[in-house]
Amino acid sequence: MSSFGQKARAFWNHPAGPQTIHFWAPTFKWCISLANIADIQRPPEKISAPQQCAITVTGFIFARYGFQIIPLNYNLIAVNGFMGITGTYQLFRRFMYERSVKEAEASGTAAASTASTASTA
Repeated sequence: MSSFGQKARAFWNHPAGPQTIHFWAPTFKWCISLANIADIQRPPEKISAPQQCAITVTGFIFARYGFQIIPLNYNLIAVNGFMGITGTYQLFRRFMYERSVKEAEASGTAAASTASTASTA
């Protein structure tokens, strides 16, 4: 049997191979990660912080879990690590947006109070 044939058979018969849920669940979970990448184009004020917290936390927890189970499920590790990273990035974008809004409000109120004291003088 050829080298490719042996590798294909080993993949097919692997305990986390395509004949099991251990293959298909992480494979379809990539859709969540891809949706998170698509949300990078979304304005930061529309990012749901609770949703991104859930994606980030579950991503990192299950990436760690992927290292603990036997056999190692590299698809599970990769998809959850990627979910954790993309969720962290989206939370960072939301945090930076909220920070810039607060800074703009603070400088806006400082400018408004300066203008009102200048007009009364």
